[in-house]
Amino acid sequence: MHSPAFNIPPVDVSLTPALQGKIDRKTKPIGALGRIEELALRLGLIQNTLTPALTQPHILVCAGDHGAAKAGVSAYPQDVTWQMVENFLAGGAGINVFARANGIALTVADAGVAHDFGSRPGLIDAKMAPGTANYLETAAMTPAQRDEAMAQGARIVRELAAGGCNVLGFGEMGIGNTASSSLITHCLIGASLEDCVGRGTGLDDAGLTRKKALLEQALTIWDGPKHQPLEVLARYGGFEIAMMAGAMLAAAEARMVLLIDGFIVTSALLVAAKLQPAILDYCVFAHRSGEPGHALQLNHLNAKPLLDLGLRLGEGTGGALAYPLLVAACAMLNDMASFESAGVSDKA
Repeated sequence: MHSPAFNIPPVDVSLTPALQGKIDRKTKPIGALGRIEELALRLGLIQNTLTPALTQPHILVCAGDHGAAKAGVSAYPQDVTWQMVENFLAGGAGINVFARANGIALTVADAGVAHDFGSRPGLIDAKMAPGTANYLETAAMTPAQRDEAMAQGARIVRELAAGGCNVLGFGEMGIGNTASSSLITHCLIGASLEDCVGRGTGLDDAGLTRKKALLEQALTIWDGPKHQPLEVLARYGGFEIAMMAGAMLAAAEARMVLLIDGFIVTSALLVAAKLQPAILDYCVFAHRSGEPGHALQLNHLNAKPLLDLGLRLGEGTGGALAYPLLVAACAMLNDMASFESAGVSDKA
């Protein structure tokens, strides 16, 4: 089986002068709205229009379990993954609250949780297996599983696009997935593992030391190509990370705005961007996570996050909190008066 093929069109920058001119003619000093102006320009370029609009906003939360979680890379037991999916379905999690507050629909996908949910309203069943294998012993997933998880993510996004969604945030749930993300980040950007590993769900000093030792062990037992994104994803990734990578590629292919959350979501983007660098033109980086590896990822991608609130919850919460800034940027571009329309004198 081969990994899904994607054809992401580069953003057409020929509209830049017209967009920038429209922004500069608003009733304000040039640049006075700072990052909102930059965001308006990006949204206009992604949609190739002077009047961008955000329709049917969604956040896709992908959930999966990790075989290595049982080795002690997380402060929480693996059962928390399925229990939190139940919380999402009941509407009680942080992402539910923030999505509701900002008018964002929430889609939850089971990419590989070690639990039988049955057929449930609001849950997409795309389970590859009840959790990945333990990368301390073998590859987390087979190439076929990786490719199928990516294809399932792409299928979900294409259905959202067909329904009119043009802005998509990404979130995740999976005990042990900061460990996976640390390994992926180390391999794909070349930063030291020490700098990529954080406390995740709240490890104490002893737990953090143990986590680092286990991840060092995971690196030493695999002599595969640590710069190849698909190989690294199969070795160390989670089904939810693979699903997000495929979903992101399909979203950019559909010219959606991609709202990128924190450390784990950005590890999926690292994989996607190594495969299709043009994806980065479609990304808006919601926030800088409290996980230390996230700053390294952002620097590697030359990304400027909109918010820096010390968040480290995941679930897509940073994306939901940043979404109103996208709404504001569109409103500024579409509704704010120009000097000409308002009859306001420009500077001499």
